[in-house]
Amino acid sequence: MPPSPPAEAWENILPFHKLTQWLCYSLMTPMSKLMGIKFAGSELMTGLPEYRNGGLLIDTGFLTLKPADMERGLNAFHENAKNEGQPNMEVVPLFDASDDVIVEWRALTVGFLDDLLEVVNQKLSLNGKDRLSLAQMLEAGTWKYVRKLLETLSWFSTHMVD
Repeated sequence: MPPSPPAEAWENILPFHKLTQWLCYSLMTPMSKLMGIKFAGSELMTGLPEYRNGGLLIDTGFLTLKPADMERGLNAFHENAKNEGQPNMEVVPLFDASDDVIVEWRALTVGFLDDLLEVVNQKLSLNGKDRLSLAQMLEAGTWKYVRKLLETLSWFSTHMVD
């Protein structure tokens, strides 16, 4: 697959059905607990390729941009910042959602969440039926962590004034 740009639009499409996955996770828990319904293969569901999970991998430095992609993203940010009403203070690389960088980030997020689940279960010495499911790790781990991180950052931005 050629790098984007100049890849053809059809060459860089990799669908992630995040909202469908999220709906499944959201419905399965109450249906299992309240109605006693069993879902076969639920352990095969993937992690959600969204900003809280992928952002955790970036914020912790686990994933970083290649230098050429960083330069391209920063150039796009600076061009966008020239438009009235667009953010221009916090400089971050900017990419279109269909850019190969974003597609790759989302794919890596899904894959590394599976690896992270294994590490978490090992570190907590959880085996057999005591092991955390991916959904449990996502809710209690990555999502909660990011919410706490954002609360901390919000506190610092409002209380740490020069």
